[in-house]
Amino acid sequence: MEKSYKEIMPQITTFIFDIDGVLTNGIVTIFPNGEMVRNMNIKDGYAMKAAITAGYNICIISGGTNEAVRKRFEVLGITNVYLGANNKLIPFNEYINNNNINSEHILYMGDDIPDYPVMKEVGLPCCPKDAASEIQDISSYISHKKGGAGCVRDVIEQVLKVQGKWNGQFDAKYD
Repeated sequence: MEKSYKEIMPQITTFIFDIDGVLTNGIVTIFPNGEMVRNMNIKDGYAMKAAITAGYNICIISGGTNEAVRKRFEVLGITNVYLGANNKLIPFNEYINNNNINSEHILYMGDDIPDYPVMKEVGLPCCPKDAASEIQDISSYISHKKGGAGCVRDVIEQVLKVQGKWNGQFDAKYD
């Protein structure tokens, strides 16, 4: 019998997130010069910074290649950012091996087919409310929030609360 997400949350030490469709709403605005711009939810940023402050690992794995997003994560203190990942299992395995992380202690949030292989490897596969049906089918937790609308904050806050590490008062610059 599979464990419920509530039974898995106490063991989570690491969060891994996709970008487009999870940290963004999946919409990319393309300017005439070819620059692509994404919108991210500031509450997701606050929660990621709070998780880092509380001692959790955070990693980003994305098929996208826009280096501007890397700068956003650096401001939050996230240094493990893998862009251009056509096969997300490669950076996933590199990250967990380099950091000696047990995959059962990982929460991964993805929203579409490229996330599927990694989600099958982690302890707590999650997705936003508007994820592809195949991803929802394998997710132990489906956020009530859509991608880019606070789904990352939702899962981080839940894990930190279960583990007694969410007090709502973090000394974290997050914007």
